Amino acid sequence: MSISELMFLVFLLNLPFGYMRSKAVPFSARWLLAIHIPIPFIIAFRIFCGFGWKAVPLLVLDAAAGQLAGGKFRRN
Repeated sequence: MSISELMFLVFLLNLPFGYMRSKAVPFSARWLLAIHIPIPFIIAFRIFCGFGWKAVPLLVLDAAAGQLAGGKFRRN
């Protein structure tokens, strides 16, 4: 799997969690879970695909983009 495919997978993984997070009260348990549940999956995908620590900044930015895009779906 290439880095672009992994980034797309991370983006897609975060869409439903961003949708869930958008209507949650900030810093509530639901809000924190929506942000943190995808993290172990992202780590597992990165390790399974053989990418080192240099891929982490790209994946963090992509996860944030997925969260924001999921929130936009909820508002529209």
